[in-house]
Amino acid sequence: MLWILLAVIALIVATTFLLFRVHDLSHFDGGDWAVREVAPNPAHDEVMARIKDMGRASKGLKGKARLIALRNHLDSLGEGVDVTSDIRHNDQPRGEWVIAPGADTRRRVLYIHGGAWAAGSPRSHRAITDRFSHLANAAVFALDYRLMPEHRFMDGIRDCRQAYTWLLDHGPEGEEKAEFMVVAGDSAGGSHTLSLLAWIRDNGVRQADAAVALSPSTDLTLTAPSNRDNIRTDALLGPVFGGLSKIPLPVLWWGTLAAFRISPTNPAASPLRGNLNDLPPTLIHASTTEMLLDNATRYAAKAKAEGSPVEVHTWQNMVHVWHIFSPLLPEAEQAFDDIRDFLEQVSQSKRND
Repeated sequence: MLWILLAVIALIVATTFLLFRVHDLSHFDGGDWAVREVAPNPAHDEVMARIKDMGRASKGLKGKARLIALRNHLDSLGEGVDVTSDIRHNDQPRGEWVIAPGADTRRRVLYIHGGAWAAGSPRSHRAITDRFSHLANAAVFALDYRLMPEHRFMDGIRDCRQAYTWLLDHGPEGEEKAEFMVVAGDSAGGSHTLSLLAWIRDNGVRQADAAVALSPSTDLTLTAPSNRDNIRTDALLGPVFGGLSKIPLPVLWWGTLAAFRISPTNPAASPLRGNLNDLPPTLIHASTTEMLLDNATRYAAKAKAEGSPVEVHTWQNMVHVWHIFSPLLPEAEQAFDDIRDFLEQVSQSKRND
């Protein structure tokens, strides 16, 4: 009986490592990335209070009720935001146009919101999309992609691909070719953003002129050190996902396969695990204290090693996707200024070609 049990265990272990083939990427750690120092500010305390409110909104709830509470609270972040852009609903693809006064609608941004692939919406991220329209002088399309668990992970991926190809030929006023295309997203949406760039490259579609990923998830294998080292310092993700550090990684990989119906090593779910050559100019933002720090730095290091113009800029002691707390956080304003400078450089380079 013991031998049978040992044989079964050996079979499971062998199947795990043959199926997932998780390659060690630690040689991409330790890069010399730009870091913005952060001075203490009362606004930081207010942000922390808002994050605690998010936790209280779902306290004591389980299952679907907890998810609904989290979704509603995240959407509430978009309420009361001083948006000066014109907001227009779009049915197919589903989402909303965010258009700053005087924005050039031939310049377009596909924005893919975060929320762990299970929450978030165009409404929740208006603080970001409104700023993007102004700083990029572009019409922003905030995609309302299908979320888990009602839909499969790949359904959201397909929505992103469809929206991008549609935006190449359609603006807020109807059919009109895009002259300048940007793909941007945060957290889970940052993962979809980077995955989309590789799909565009591999399928002969016109590539984006630039991309921006804010605190992106790039590797669902959870093997990067910051996934564990920054649990206590990540006020947003730590309380929600920190417990995963107590679960053996192979168990998490099987759990991801079951929940996402895709391997955590598949580049569609983990862009870091794919080929990163021939990508457009890409800017990544991350905080030095968030769990996804190494997701950002490893992706940038691997992409640069493969010849793609990818940069990562980090801020000290910021919460995950601090940009959404604009204009409250001065560091959010700094981050948007950084994005503006990046997009202006890309635009100037394109004009010079």
